[in-house]
Amino acid sequence: MANVVVVGSQWGDEGKGKIVDWLSDRADVVVRYQGGHNAGHTLVIDKKVYKLSLLPSGLVQGKMSVIGNGVVVDPRHFVEEVKKLQGQGVKISPDVLMVAENAPLILSLHQELDAIREGSNAGLRIGTTKRGIGPAYEDKVGRRAIRVIDLSEPDSLMEKVERLLLHHNALRRGMGISELVASDIYDELMGVAAFILPFMGQVWRLLDEKQRQGKRILFEGAQGALLDNDHGTYPFVTSSNVVAGQAAAGAGVGPGTLDYVLGITKAYTTRVGEGPFPTEQENEIGQFLGEKGHEFGVVTGRKRRCGWFDAVLVRQMVKISGISGIALTKLDVLDGLEHIKVCVAYELDGERIDYFPSSMGTQDRVVPIYETLEGWKETSAGARSWADLPAQAVKYVRYIEELIGSPVALLSTSPERLDTIMVTDPFQS
Repeated sequence: MANVVVVGSQWGDEGKGKIVDWLSDRADVVVRYQGGHNAGHTLVIDKKVYKLSLLPSGLVQGKMSVIGNGVVVDPRHFVEEVKKLQGQGVKISPDVLMVAENAPLILSLHQELDAIREGSNAGLRIGTTKRGIGPAYEDKVGRRAIRVIDLSEPDSLMEKVERLLLHHNALRRGMGISELVASDIYDELMGVAAFILPFMGQVWRLLDEKQRQGKRILFEGAQGALLDNDHGTYPFVTSSNVVAGQAAAGAGVGPGTLDYVLGITKAYTTRVGEGPFPTEQENEIGQFLGEKGHEFGVVTGRKRRCGWFDAVLVRQMVKISGISGIALTKLDVLDGLEHIKVCVAYELDGERIDYFPSSMGTQDRVVPIYETLEGWKETSAGARSWADLPAQAVKYVRYIEELIGSPVALLSTSPERLDTIMVTDPFQS
């Protein structure tokens, strides 16, 4: 049986929550491998809504769920989200949830620094969620992070906090804000240690055991590949690697463990925050897509920018992430449009190009080249077979497959779990 990596192929918000939940039925273990609590997943099961931002979606299914070392963990949010799901009737215990002992922690000082930077009039606005993700990753690569395992060693924790504050207090002095006291940070950590430590474990060992037992492992990514720190629309990106290759490093498994990469792809394009967006429609089309698609961030509630499907961007992410097949979501949002446009290439300074350039200057100058397709008046919402889809909707899907060079493995036609057409079972591939 194959192990599956789920990765967003656009700027996130592609509907990964529903697809991961749907695949969790077939998985034995579900793993989060990067990001933090800045990426929300909404699950709708029997008309009951579950909103997750840190915990793996498999928990709602009662599957063994893992937060890998590639995730930055806000321990206070961890407590809050666990209790919230428990209040909705989800059973959560160390028997079904493990947090990597070597996962770095997000502290209140990270959130404060994130908010100050994002709110500053000086420098570049990225459009972060102000949840401390970036500063926490900075401390990780700076080798000064507090990790989950450190909570189990209170005698040496103060020394680690003081080392961390050597850096942060120097930053704060430079920004003209008050310095932090080590004992306050220590108390913050000790206040959550007793709750989180029972969930701590050696994730790499657990996944190796499950792999040897022939269990199916589902690796769940947050955000989308276009926000990848290396391959996304830099600098308007997140602070971690989002592409499928990160699943191995962020979970503690070898790359040979990753058998099938499923790229979650929205039938149009959305983006939250700042940065380039060639096919953005700041008009009645963008408004139509936003309202019909309920395009508001799960975590922040921010209105998403909306536009036509960009085959250039998705094709690029298919290649970089090694996507085996896509799960096309929100096709039903396009129901009722007379014409639908798809970006097939760009024009840059009078030249046609088939890729998205890396520099900010050229990204701002690309002009989308569109092909226009006939829309459909019939509804695709709730379709559970190809025969249920309008003929023009099928043509649209086939055209997207051709443009991006990847087949549709799954097709989602509503937020409900069962409204899904399976073409290829990723776990059997």
